[in-house]
Amino acid sequence: MAFPHLFSPLQLGNMELPNRIVHVPTDISSSHADGEVSERDLHHHGDIARGGTGFIIVGATTPDMKTGRPTVTCLVADGDNYVPGLARLAESMHRYGAKCAVQLQHPGRQCAIPRYNTLGATDRVLKLPWSAGHEIIYENAEEKGKEIREASIAEILELVDLFSEAAWRVKQAGFDAVELHAAHGYLLSEFMSPYLNMRTDRFGGSFENRMRFPLAVIDSIKKKCGKSFPVLVRYSFEEWCPGGRGMDEGLETARVLERAGVAALDLSQGMQESPGAGFDPMQYPQGWATYAAEATKKIVKIPVITSHSLRDPDYCEQILAEGKTDLVGLARQLLADPYWPVKARYGKVKSIRKCISCLGGCWQESLMAKHEIACSINAACGNPAYHDMKRTERPVKVAVIGGGPAGMEAARIATERGHQVTLYERRSELGGAMLYVCLVPGKEKMRWYLDWIRDQLLDLNVDIRLNHAPSVEELRGYDLVLNATGAASYVPQVAGDASKVVPFEEAMACPKVACECHPGGRKMHKLGARVLLWGDHYAAVDTSAWLADIGREITIVTENREFAADCEVIHMYVQRKRYAQGDAEVLHSKPYKHPVTVITSTTVESIDGTTVVLRDKDFNRTTIEVDDVVACHTRPETGLFHELRAAGVNVINVGDSVKPRNLYHAVKEGSAFGLALDENLLFNPNGAILNELPLDVLSQLTRDEGPSYTAARIKELMAATAS
Repeated sequence: MAFPHLFSPLQLGNMELPNRIVHVPTDISSSHADGEVSERDLHHHGDIARGGTGFIIVGATTPDMKTGRPTVTCLVADGDNYVPGLARLAESMHRYGAKCAVQLQHPGRQCAIPRYNTLGATDRVLKLPWSAGHEIIYENAEEKGKEIREASIAEILELVDLFSEAAWRVKQAGFDAVELHAAHGYLLSEFMSPYLNMRTDRFGGSFENRMRFPLAVIDSIKKKCGKSFPVLVRYSFEEWCPGGRGMDEGLETARVLERAGVAALDLSQGMQESPGAGFDPMQYPQGWATYAAEATKKIVKIPVITSHSLRDPDYCEQILAEGKTDLVGLARQLLADPYWPVKARYGKVKSIRKCISCLGGCWQESLMAKHEIACSINAACGNPAYHDMKRTERPVKVAVIGGGPAGMEAARIATERGHQVTLYERRSELGGAMLYVCLVPGKEKMRWYLDWIRDQLLDLNVDIRLNHAPSVEELRGYDLVLNATGAASYVPQVAGDASKVVPFEEAMACPKVACECHPGGRKMHKLGARVLLWGDHYAAVDTSAWLADIGREITIVTENREFAADCEVIHMYVQRKRYAQGDAEVLHSKPYKHPVTVITSTTVESIDGTTVVLRDKDFNRTTIEVDDVVACHTRPETGLFHELRAAGVNVINVGDSVKPRNLYHAVKEGSAFGLALDENLLFNPNGAILNELPLDVLSQLTRDEGPSYTAARIKELMAATAS
C-alpha cells in the first residue's frame, strides 16, 4: 500500500472509519429552494464516497430556516419532512462504504437569508464584503453595512432545542454522526468568541459564559440522540484578530469540549474578520494550520481533524505518521478531484488534479454570487452530465486553436470521448494566460493545474502543434474548429506618443531560462523604477504584484469605480494588504519596497515621454512622472474566428476570446465544448452544437426530404396499392 497511515482505520466514537480521509464540511448550496435534498446533492456526495473518502461531513445544514440560511439553497433540517431526503443522502454515501455526518450550522449574523432583521449574538453594523451573507449593494448604491440584532434569551433557549431537534432528524435519517459548526464567526462561533461576543448577560463575558450556548446544544443533543451518538465540533482554533481567540483559549476550548462528551474535534482557523486565515487562498502554504492539531493532540484523547490547504497524499501521510493529527480534512480538494483517495490508493498521484486554492469556482462565481458550488479547474464538479459522458462511435475531426486553459480542456475532453483533435498554439508553450502566474508571488499553485493538464494531453497523445497559427485554408479540412485564442492587451485612445506603452504580456514574460519548461523565445521588457499600470482585472493585479515584489514603484490607474471588482475577493483582501506594505494574518512575506498606489475613476489623457497626464471623472487633471507605462486593458482575440465564420467554416468561440474573465469560465466553456461535441455536427441558429435531440427531430434534420404530399403523390400511392 502506497500510504499505510492514510488508509488505516480509526475508531471515532462508536464507529470505525475505513481510512483517515475526511471530507470536512463544505456548503455546496445545491439543495432545492425549500432546503430539501436535491439530485445534485446526492450526486455530489455520492461521487466523493465513490472516490474513497472514509468520512464525509455534509456541510451547512440549518436547524432553523426562518432565522438563518448560510447560503440561499443550503440544506435544511428544521422539520420532520426533511428526514426522507436526508435518508437518501446518507444512503448515497453508505453504498460506497463511507461513514457520514451532517454539519448543523446557524449562520447568525452572516446569513444569506433573511437579508434583513438578522439574528446575532450582539447588536452591530456589519461590513463583510467577502461573506456569502454580505450586504447587497446595488450598482450605483453606497455600502451602508448590514444591521445585526442581538438574540434574546428566549431565542437562544429556543435555538438550543432547534439544534437538538435537527440532530435527532439527522440520526433518524441514518447518518452516523452530527457536527456543530462553531467556527468562522457564524452563530455558535460568535457566542464563543472573545472578540465578537459583547453580551453582558450569562451568555457573554467570561470564557465560561461564552461557552454556555454551545455546551447547552451538545447536552440537549445527547439527551435526544443518546450519549453513544457521536457529536463533533468544528471551531476556529485561533481567530487571528486582536482580542480574538488565541492558542491558549483554543486549547482550553478543546479540553472543555472533550469533557462535554464531544467525539472528535474538527479544527479550523479564523473568521470573517480574518478571511485570509479562514479561506486560505493561494498565498497560504499547504498544511500551515497543522500546528493546531499537533498541539491539541497533546492534551485530548479524542480524535483530531486538521485541514486547510492539504493537497498532497505524501504530505498527509507524513503528518499522520508523525502523530501530528488523527485525520486529514479535505474540502476544496475534493471539489477539484473527488477521486483523490482512490488515485492515492492506487499510486496514481500524478493524475490527481490538485486544488489551486483560487476560490474562483467555489466562492467568487458560486456562493458569493448566490449560485451552486462549482470548481475553476473541474467542470464536472456537481455536474452529473460528465459522469454520464460516453465515447463517440463516429469520431469528428476537430481543430482547437489556442493552447490556454479553454483550449486544453476542450482538447482533453474531446479526446477522452474518442474524437480526433489537433491543438494549435502560436507560441512555443501551452498555457495561455496561465504562463504569467509563474512570476506572481503566492500564485505558484496555479502551476499545479497547468502541469496537470499539460501532462494529461501528453498521456492522451493529443496532436499538439506549437509555434504555428493555422490559416483559414488549413482549417477547412476539419469538421469543426474551436476558437480559444484568448485575449490580448491594447492601448486605449490617448493623446501623445503611445508607441512606447509596454504590453503587460512583455512585462510578465518569465525570464527563468533555467526552468525545465523554458522553450526559449520569450521576450521580457525590462522596466524602469517608476511604472504606471493602466487598466484593471487580473492583468493589472498580477503585473502589480510581480513588479512591486521586485522593488518597482507602482501606480495603477483604472477607469472603474473600484479596482479589481471582478477579481476573487479574498485574494484581493490579501493583495490590498500587500499594497499597503503589510500582510494578511498568518503570512510573513517581505514587504514591498514601495506602497502601491491605486487611482480609480480615472484615465490616462496623454503620454509625453516620461510625463503622463491623468484625468478623473470630474475632468480634474494630474501630471505624474513615470519611467514606463504598461497596458493592462484586454480584449478578445477574435480575428481568426470572424475569418472562419465568413469563410463558412464550422467554428465555436470560447473562453477569453468571448470576453476576458477568469480560469473558471475558460475551463467550464472548454470542457462544455468537449462534452457537447456530436458526430452529427448540427448547429442551432445561435451557433451552439445540437446534441441529445429527440429521435424524430434528429431524423428530420438529417434525412433527405422527399416529395410533398400532393394530389400527384396521392395518385402514385393509389397506383402502387392497386398493383
